Amino acid sequence: MNVPEANTHPDRRFMRLALAIGRRNLGRTWPNPSVGAVVVAGETGRERVIAQGVTAPGGRPHAEPLVLAMAGEGARGATLYVTLEPCSHHGATPPCVDAIIASGITRVVTAIEDPDSRVAGRGHARLAQAGIAVTQNVLRDEAARDHRGHFTRVTKGRPSLHLKLARTQDGFASGAPDERLRITGPIADGMVHLWRAHADAILVGIGTARADDPSLTVRLPGLSQRSPLRIVLDSTLRLSPTSHLVRSARDIPTLVMTTRSAPIHAKRMLASFGVETIQVTACSSGRIDLSAALARLAEHGLTRICCEGGPHLADSLAAADLVDVCTLVTGPRAIGGGGLPAVGEALKARLLEPSFNVTETRAFGPDQSVTYERSV
Repeated sequence: MNVPEANTHPDRRFMRLALAIGRRNLGRTWPNPSVGAVVVAGETGRERVIAQGVTAPGGRPHAEPLVLAMAGEGARGATLYVTLEPCSHHGATPPCVDAIIASGITRVVTAIEDPDSRVAGRGHARLAQAGIAVTQNVLRDEAARDHRGHFTRVTKGRPSLHLKLARTQDGFASGAPDERLRITGPIADGMVHLWRAHADAILVGIGTARADDPSLTVRLPGLSQRSPLRIVLDSTLRLSPTSHLVRSARDIPTLVMTTRSAPIHAKRMLASFGVETIQVTACSSGRIDLSAALARLAEHGLTRICCEGGPHLADSLAAADLVDVCTLVTGPRAIGGGGLPAVGEALKARLLEPSFNVTETRAFGPDQSVTYERSV
């Protein structure tokens, strides 16, 4: 089989490896991005990987000093592939560019510039000033998607939001009132758990929390420790102390966002179970202001949120222009009308905008999914 030359070029090949490595810790490194890095030595056609790594859980150490420490003296004269421009500012740790310059690396290949105002091209400039050859924008679009959470937090002051909705063949999320539908099968459900594992947090509204009593955990073999922070939007603190979310809060971090109208005794009750509450601004209807809530979550350090909150919350988020990725999973069963539509008018209109494109269609057994993404 003939492979296009662009896909076999060493820079693209090793950057694909760096991107794949970087995805491993998505959801584990916030507030920092999950960056992949690879050190490659050897002449053209005989290259070999001598070190590879990803940003550590919690966001430190960064990927670059980790792989350079692994490479040791092997880094001298080698090429470093990294999925995001190396940082050039002093934070909790010294700048990554200092470690790169000291290592003896002679060439750095990056996927995308960091929009953080503390970096924003300064990392590339520092490397070039030190005599290191710099190649930029290799597989830029893929890197932009992988680092969407970091970019959205830096440029928009909120986390990126991935909306997940399940619908019947005829487009409904539920049937008659109080009727719970089993829409998707185990393969699609497993994919949802993988999305959870790669998110910083899972978001639902109080309606979903009360109706479904979900646990919102990752239940894939070997990945149960990847269950992220769970967030409930609950303007008057109606979350029950007998719910799965509350009863398991000491084991899995749980955050409830509420308003000034929430009763103090309910806050104390939730606190006694280990649930954290945060008060945010209410809109004129008395409900939580969604833009203010996401801004507060960005201040909390969150970069990537997976929303499983149902059609009403989904449509409100779309109306507020807070949706970045939307995956619709369609099951094989139709209910024949009379249910709650999965896609509301605001979300439908949003997904038809030029800024959104279909980026993926997949089959999960009998279920079909389509993913829309906002241009980065």
